[in-house]
Amino acid sequence: MPGVTDAGGWPAEALSHARPAVFWSDRLPDRDARPALTGDVDADLVVVGGGFTGLWAALTAVEQSPGRRVVVLEAETVGFGASSRNGGFADSSLTHGLGNGMAHWPDEIDDLVRIGQRNLHGLVADIERLGVDADLTPSGELSLADAPWQVEELHEGVELHRERGIPAEFLDSDAVQASLRSPRFLAGMYRPDDTVLVDPARLASGLGDAVEHLGATVHERSSVSAVEREGSGLVVRTEGGRVRADRVIVATNAYRGPVRRMRRWIVPVYDHALMTEPLTGAQFESTGWAGREGASDAANRFHYFRLTDDDRILWGGFEPTYHRGNGVDPAHDQHEDTHALLAQNFFATFPQLEGVRFSHRWGGVIGTTSRFSATWGSQFDGRLVWVGGYTGLGVAASRFGAATALDLVDGLATERTALDIVRRHPVPFPPEPLRSIGIEMTKRAVRRADENEGRQGLWLRTLDRFGVGFDF
Repeated sequence: MPGVTDAGGWPAEALSHARPAVFWSDRLPDRDARPALTGDVDADLVVVGGGFTGLWAALTAVEQSPGRRVVVLEAETVGFGASSRNGGFADSSLTHGLGNGMAHWPDEIDDLVRIGQRNLHGLVADIERLGVDADLTPSGELSLADAPWQVEELHEGVELHRERGIPAEFLDSDAVQASLRSPRFLAGMYRPDDTVLVDPARLASGLGDAVEHLGATVHERSSVSAVEREGSGLVVRTEGGRVRADRVIVATNAYRGPVRRMRRWIVPVYDHALMTEPLTGAQFESTGWAGREGASDAANRFHYFRLTDDDRILWGGFEPTYHRGNGVDPAHDQHEDTHALLAQNFFATFPQLEGVRFSHRWGGVIGTTSRFSATWGSQFDGRLVWVGGYTGLGVAASRFGAATALDLVDGLATERTALDIVRRHPVPFPPEPLRSIGIEMTKRAVRRADENEGRQGLWLRTLDRFGVGFDF
């Protein structure tokens, strides 16, 4: 990565103390698992998946129609997957950033921006209204350049946001160092209104409790093996029982679920993260991070980083990993080379923090599409709707994804369902072995572009021509 050099032996020492566990989940209070599904039950709506999308869908369904019989089936525990393993950045963008949105949906980008902002405001209002203890922090977000070619892109990004009515400010070198002290960063863009920070595990846990309080039933350890037509409705099968239902929403995202067609458009990519121990007062002061903004690099391969409520630094991203055959396995959560690279890059970014150790190291699988934003589909004449593919920006976008899936499964024509982003699928991924080959070629091409002042080679230009994303 440009601007990052070997930080010596301390990164390995700091990493050796890290617990191989998800920080956010590790500090949740212990609770008994919800009972698994047993026997036969009836429901109006079954939601497959107890992550953010599934929980928002269930919550919206019972609030819109009190008395509606809603059953949530989760293969592990509520929030087990990407919903508890991310950085906790709730971004208003529904399109994985404004630039990506302009590239794919220029004719409806103004609507997407407006709906995305309304969705984020709704998320904040829901958290407050439901009394969910999610450590909600309005923070804004810094995008930071560590190479000269990125500085010009940030200038252009500021103008692009302002043209769409989104407040954005360019930060020169002095302004960046006043916000966040690091020898790497040359300039920045600050968006004050587009991002809030949350504790994602607390948010998922709180949403699960709210869903149950409003009358839905949540079953954990209830992996769905099949969804089949039965008479005029559907039947959802698990190992321990089945649910006869009128409608089904599948919200398994990157995980293998009962809908095979999803795998044409959504592939699982692993992201990894580190969490430091709490900073001392002097260590925190040395960062100059008084505004406590969420932050990320401006390169194609980027880190995301933020502070927690007890002054730890979360540091993640940069080097995603794909495992052949859409591989998803708990063994992939820990990746020695990736965690070591993250540790090295952390101390190259914050050399003043040498001596700080990492308390946690983890990974998780996210669902991505070729356009880096969610996609929807249906089966059984629209009685089953699926959604997924948020590519790491699903904390807020999953709320929109869930509401849209509920509109679709209920046969409603709404502003959401009329959007091109909802009606049209992205370019599908090819089958194996071409899938693995293509993803690896793209990762290498992105790496070369970052090392060559952002200039795209032939492979990336070809993907761009066909509307395929490459913002790994």
